[in-house]
Amino acid sequence: VSVSRAIKPFAEPGRPPDWFSQKHCASQYSELLETTETPKRKRGEKGEVVETVEDVIVRKLTAERVEELKKIIKETQEKYRQLKKDAELIQAGHMDNRLEELCNEIMMWVIVSS
Repeated sequence: VSVSRAIKPFAEPGRPPDWFSQKHCASQYSELLETTETPKRKRGEKGEVVETVEDVIVRKLTAERVEELKKIIKETQEKYRQLKKDAELIQAGHMDNRLEELCNEIMMWVIVSS
């Protein structure tokens, strides 16, 4: 219960309502455990830290999320550059013939985003 409640604020848009149910979280975790290769134990000195399956899962998911965030940042930067370019063209008067079309695009974006 605590895990499903704790991660609910980080939900991505479009997730079904039962995505954070106890049952679904447990099945996702079980699937992660089954698909993650168990690290081999190393022989060594006492007190040596041995990597656990949980450590492997955390490292894997963290790397995946970092890549997702890099992609989102890149897309956002590209969108910003395009919008900035469009704003400069509008201010210079080069897009007067497309103003109504651009206004409709903006309105559609606002409706979809909300």
